[in-house]
Amino acid sequence: MVTKKPTTIKDVARKAGVSISTVSRVINDSKPVTNEVKQKVLDVIKETGYVPNPLARSLVTKRSQLIGVIVPELTDTFSADILNGIEEVSKMYSYDILIANTYSERELELKSINLLRAKQVEGIVIISWDIDEELVNVLENIGIPVVFVSKMTGNFDIYNVSIKNAPATKEMTNFLIGKGHKRIGLIRTNLNVPEIADERLKGYKEALEENGIKYDEKIVKSCNSSYDDGYATAKLMLKGKKNKPDALFVTSDEAAIGAINACFDLGYNVPDDISVAGFNDIKFAKIYRPKLTTVSQPLFDMGAVAIRMVIKMINGEDVGDKIVELPYRIMDRESVSERKEK
Repeated sequence: MVTKKPTTIKDVARKAGVSISTVSRVINDSKPVTNEVKQKVLDVIKETGYVPNPLARSLVTKRSQLIGVIVPELTDTFSADILNGIEEVSKMYSYDILIANTYSERELELKSINLLRAKQVEGIVIISWDIDEELVNVLENIGIPVVFVSKMTGNFDIYNVSIKNAPATKEMTNFLIGKGHKRIGLIRTNLNVPEIADERLKGYKEALEENGIKYDEKIVKSCNSSYDDGYATAKLMLKGKKNKPDALFVTSDEAAIGAINACFDLGYNVPDDISVAGFNDIKFAKIYRPKLTTVSQPLFDMGAVAIRMVIKMINGEDVGDKIVELPYRIMDRESVSERKEK
């Protein structure tokens, strides 16, 4: 098979009977061209399948139309939903995104920043749970707009999109209490960012206290956010316990689904014997059976708002508040039921 050489701007100009600069004007919409000439050039571009060289185009327009996105883990459903929002809005404004996956490693995060700058991105959205002074200082000195999508700002003066963690956890705990649950076990995740885990524990404790329920550290456990960790921790909490929780609140949907399977493997029905609630509202929360009752974070909207903030900053528009906290909702599905006194 003979590989055909790609069409160049010179080929388009020759076929359209115009100069290379005229073709460039049509592509970049940089200077006036008659409608007749413009249409002739566009017809040739369509016919030949010519694709403009983005590097050459950026030299003319002084714009790369690229925005970098740094994610902690591409396979994580949380990051994937945020990326969907970023991609949707970037298309609306004719931007392409370059994604750097860091596997939650700080060294790779810092390398990704340099890589994206070398690619001439005009701004960066960074999804990061562990914000520290080194990262903030590096991003402040790269000379382009940066917006974080992070659950906590760490008291840094940064542009950030998130939700309120303590109020969300408090509301879900109150929801479970309202369903008649008095002994509510908490499996808190996000251990890699203690600030988030502590905020969520605070909301849980406040709800218990306001409802006259004593805090019991024996039914509060910590683990990572994965399915396997949720399964193992729930099994440990429930196995052989006479005074077991009548509800489990797990602050990660994936870990909550693991907890549901642990309940079933120990002979408990969800939600008849034990109710289980999660946090995030990932896509699997609606697919799994029983459908997971959870705190819904507007993940798509978080990505959409973050990329829009970056684009506004690139264009010199007013962004408004630096810290944007989007509303959350309690999604009442199938994994939580009314507590029946026995």
